[in-house]
Amino acid sequence: MSLYDILTHRRSVRDYLPTPIDESSVRQCLELATLAPTSSNMQLYECYHVVDKSALAKLAKACLSQSAATTAPQMVVFVIRPDLHRMRAKAVFEFEQQNIKTYSPSHKVATRIKRFNNYYNRLMPLLYSQSTFVPTARLALAHAVGCFRPIQRDVSFDDLRVVMHKSCGLVAQTFMLAMSEKGLDTCPMEGFDANMVKDLLNLPKSCEITMVVSCGIRSDVGVWGERFRVPFDEVYRKV
Repeated sequence: MSLYDILTHRRSVRDYLPTPIDESSVRQCLELATLAPTSSNMQLYECYHVVDKSALAKLAKACLSQSAATTAPQMVVFVIRPDLHRMRAKAVFEFEQQNIKTYSPSHKVATRIKRFNNYYNRLMPLLYSQSTFVPTARLALAHAVGCFRPIQRDVSFDDLRVVMHKSCGLVAQTFMLAMSEKGLDTCPMEGFDANMVKDLLNLPKSCEITMVVSCGIRSDVGVWGERFRVPFDEVYRKV
C-alpha cells in the first residue's frame, strides 16, 4: 500500500468478523510501532497484547462492553510506565555512549559522553522523579531560569504525564497504521474502566492506561458511514 492507501484504509472499526487473525502479524506491527519517536527517547510505555479468550472477555467488559471490544478477536493495551524512568534512562545512555564512541570525532568523544551522562543520569531522573518536594523544586527552578532564557516550564507531574501519554499515543498510532498496511483493522478506545484494566493485567499502581486498541477484520457494519473531517482551512494556519 502507498501511504495514502494506508491512511484511507484505516478507520475506527466498531464491529469485527469472527475470523481469527494471526497473532504473529499483530506482534510484528507492535515491533514496528516501537520505531515511533518518544520524548528524549525514554520509551516509557508498554504494550499488552491480549489474545486469551477469557482475558478478552474481561477486557471487553472493562471497555464498557462496546461492540468494538466485544467482537474483537485480539486487543492491545498501551500503558505508560513512569516508574521505569531510571531503568530506561540508563539503557539509553549506555547505548548512546557506544554510539558516540563509534561515530564521533575522537576529540569530541569525552565532551559528548559527559553531556549525555548529565542528560540521562542526572536531568532525566530529576525531571521524572516524584519524590517529596522534587516536583515543587523543579517548578521553582524552571521559573527562575526562565527569567533569563528560554526553558521548558511544563515540569509538574501532570505535565510529565501528558508528555508520556503523547509519546505512547505516537506508538499506538504507528501500530494502527502498520496494521492497516497489512489489511487489518483497529479501533482506538478511551472508554474503559482503568482500574479494571489494571487489575486484569496486574499493572502497578503508578502506571496509566493511554488507550485500548481492538484488532480484527471489519464486518459489513464495522465502519459507520463516511469519514467526517472539519474543513482543512479550519485547522490549518500558515505562519
